Amino acid sequence: MAKEKEKQEEVEKERATEEGMPEPSGQDSTERDALINQLQEAEAKIIEYKDGWARSQAEFQNYKKRLERDNELMYANMKGDIIKKVLPALDDLERALQNRPADDAWANGIELIARKLQNMLDGEGVKRIEAKGLAFDPNFHEAISHEPSDEVESSFVIDVVQNGYMLGERVIRPALVRVAQ
Repeated sequence: MAKEKEKQEEVEKERATEEGMPEPSGQDSTERDALINQLQEAEAKIIEYKDGWARSQAEFQNYKKRLERDNELMYANMKGDIIKKVLPALDDLERALQNRPADDAWANGIELIARKLQNMLDGEGVKRIEAKGLAFDPNFHEAISHEPSDEVESSFVIDVVQNGYMLGERVIRPALVRVAQ
């Protein structure tokens, strides 16, 4: 019973305070409106800052991807430049092998060196551009002469003067060719 009386007294006190509360005056409502405006401005700034942060994150991810692409491209270009410097030595070895004497131990050694060099280039993804007997393609071939030919159709490669090479999809050096008229 004592508990019920305490509860009733508390309920009565709450009613009394509610009934005794003054109506919000003009000053209180302006303060309330000012606080609501501040809250709305703060929420707007939160949204703005959150959007800015999300954009910054996206820009940073794009930057990282662009940097990786640029690094890969730079690596491929550097690799191609180094290989381009080695190709003349391979050409010289191949020319020497075309004119070698039969059964010469020295010539066999040069042939081994040329094969090792070619295998090394193959391991790096360098491929020789096939040209002889194929249609002339300015993307892969560089014509050094146009000659009349009874054996080969017009605009087809008669002979390869200097081999061309590709690294992946990129032409490092076009093949120097003679083309039929």
